Amino acid sequence: MPERKTLVLTGASRGIGHATVKRFSAEGWRVLTCSRHPVDARCPWPGGEENHIQIDLADPNKTIEAIATIKSKIHGRLHALVNNAGISPKGPGGARLNTLDTDLRTWGHVFHVNFFSSVILARGLKDELAAAKGSVVNVTSIAGSRVHPFAGAAYATSKAALAALTREMAHDFGPLGVRVNAIAPGEVETSILSPGTDKIVEKLPLQRLGQPKEVADVIWFLCSDQSSYISGAEIEVNGAQHV
Repeated sequence: MPERKTLVLTGASRGIGHATVKRFSAEGWRVLTCSRHPVDARCPWPGGEENHIQIDLADPNKTIEAIATIKSKIHGRLHALVNNAGISPKGPGGARLNTLDTDLRTWGHVFHVNFFSSVILARGLKDELAAAKGSVVNVTSIAGSRVHPFAGAAYATSKAALAALTREMAHDFGPLGVRVNAIAPGEVETSILSPGTDKIVEKLPLQRLGQPKEVADVIWFLCSDQSSYISGAEIEVNGAQHV
């Protein structure tokens, strides 16, 4: 009987993360979810609670401590790590926080969740990823390569840093047989969207929002054997918004 594969996923509770849980579960994978909330009692997956790790990724000490918990659940082999958690704080009334009005504490908070947690988890689980010849996927953003009308400066720069980290990790993890890639979503229909997104959508070549499932399908591809020679790539999933 073939081995059941295991995914560790951060930011699992909604949007792209939720769609990713569904996609991998449908393929028969065991999905370990990580988020700052306890598992929802309405969770439709069997074993949802035992496969959930509550971590506040904004706290580096708690992130480091959680590695031992994850290791105890995966028995030496990890086939995929998807760093999907991301926060994008807003100012009063949902205002965009730019470089002039984002305080240092907010910069630090955003970078711990969106950037540092990814390298802490990947490095902490490198032996398990290497044992399974696994795959890491970092979820970046179109905001990482251009000024976005809603995503703030801390969010955008953390995602740009995550794209650079993907390249560095692909270089460092490659000799272990571990592939590292990123996906950069554009305007995807999730709760993180800001009012006014419809104006952006009108100008997109595909003229519609992306669906979380469409992003989850690309994450699945990058964790599957179909992408076995792809590493160090960042795939735009944005309906040609980047052109």
